[in-house]
Amino acid sequence: MNHKYAIGLDYGTESGRAVLVNLADGTEVAEHVTPYPHSVIDEELPESGIRLGYEWALQHPSDYLEVLKRSVPEVMRASGVNPADVIGIGIDFTACTILPIDGEGKPLCWHPELKDNPHSWVKLWKHHAAQEEANRLNEIAEERGETFLPRYGGKISSEWMIAKVWQVLNEAPEIYERTDRFVEATDWVVSQLTGSIRRNSCTAGYKSIWHKQEGYPSRDFFRSLDPRLEDLTETKLRGEVVPLGSRAGGLTEEMAEALGLQAGTAVAVGNVDAHAAVAGVGVVTPGKLVMAMGTSICHMLLASQEKSVEGMCGVVEDGIIPGYFGYEAGQSAVGDIFAWFVEQGVPAYVLEAAAKENISVHEWLEKRASAYRPGETGLLALDWWNGNRSVLVDTELSGLIVGYSLLTKPEEVYRTLLEATAFGTRKIVEAFHDNGLEVQELYACGGLPQRNRLLMQIYADVTNREIKIADSKQTPALGAAMFGAVAAGVENGGYDSLVEAAQNMARVREERFKPIPENVAVYNRLYEEYNRLHDYFGRGANDVMKRLKAIREEARH
Repeated sequence: MNHKYAIGLDYGTESGRAVLVNLADGTEVAEHVTPYPHSVIDEELPESGIRLGYEWALQHPSDYLEVLKRSVPEVMRASGVNPADVIGIGIDFTACTILPIDGEGKPLCWHPELKDNPHSWVKLWKHHAAQEEANRLNEIAEERGETFLPRYGGKISSEWMIAKVWQVLNEAPEIYERTDRFVEATDWVVSQLTGSIRRNSCTAGYKSIWHKQEGYPSRDFFRSLDPRLEDLTETKLRGEVVPLGSRAGGLTEEMAEALGLQAGTAVAVGNVDAHAAVAGVGVVTPGKLVMAMGTSICHMLLASQEKSVEGMCGVVEDGIIPGYFGYEAGQSAVGDIFAWFVEQGVPAYVLEAAAKENISVHEWLEKRASAYRPGETGLLALDWWNGNRSVLVDTELSGLIVGYSLLTKPEEVYRTLLEATAFGTRKIVEAFHDNGLEVQELYACGGLPQRNRLLMQIYADVTNREIKIADSKQTPALGAAMFGAVAAGVENGGYDSLVEAAQNMARVREERFKPIPENVAVYNRLYEEYNRLHDYFGRGANDVMKRLKAIREEARH
């Protein structure tokens, strides 16, 4: 039997990977990772050494092409698959990651006379230096009663397109003038493969305040931000917005030669990494919450109607799976909190004991933390080590642990931090539920669920829901490959819809995590206490966290 294949390209924060997938059953035939040569640029520009400001995070667009030119030929070589049998390519990307380009589609930082200006470079998703612009945008939108605001939980993020573009205009008007278009990195990479720019409905909807029925906010709104922004959406954000699963075009002759594929191979429009993972675990209907779990968590849910939910990061028609409204919420630190504790919070004897047992510190702590019953540590934490994304949408909040004593052990603190992130997820689940959007079961993908069994059992117990785990280690890339298969279409050996692709290609593990009733009962009581702390410190009764940050900033200057 002559199998057909698709390539999923997954662009992360530090590296990009290519995965070659068999379209018959979703088997991952070969994969290859290319670390970005320039990594995250957050201190100084390459070559010139020009220093960057606080909270800047840039990248080099050449690194994205390096992934294509190294990883794609490598998976083809390793698999021995005939290029004629690779019928589609799909791409997912961390977002919102944007860059300014000229009329030829060339990034401005490639122009010798512009490369010393930091604003000519790619602004990575975690570039937070446009916070002032985001604050102002939210104030003005609220004053004007803009209808788009509730769709984003009441706040537009400094990570997203409009705040970043406005920062360029404010701080480097000459770069703004030279920019023909601002584009998402995922759309730019697709344009490098196909020769034309197509804006995808996912990033346009979640990151650029675009709505399928209403389009972008009005010219009047943009004029109220800054008169120079009045025609932004018709000029520098121009371009048709096309639904996920659409064919962006075919692979150009030049790119086909560089990648070792056939010219004309179907390329799907770009996508966001976490959103591609939803298809990767086979979720194509409402009622199932998908958690892309890693350093942070992105929570995604499908529904048949558009509603406002406190603290959601957005609701977009066709934003995750065509035909549904896709909701997104999130926790801004999860794996990052556990990593912080392992790196900064454990005594030397733990490191020595883990080394002696030849296991990681994480494994050592998990093993010992598993011996405790819910509530036995006497500790409770708020999971705000990197602020709160949902439901409070407040980056100024910070972490808290209550209940320490002279007897507290590192593994107890570790377990408490795991529990805190589970409580944060329950808060998000309840926000959806309270607004009439059902969450019947949870799906988890990413690095954490496959490594930390205790964490997943705690999540099942805290949310009182069964959790299914993705079988693929590269769920976003698998999802991206599915979109590539749909872009190719059934006539070329692909699929006509994402539902068909998911039925054949998505995989979850046999093992499920089911809630244990006696654990659920204890966690219900602890969650009540979590809620009290959450509202006391997070809803303005006591702003001590913000006052401490202000005092710290004063002391530093």
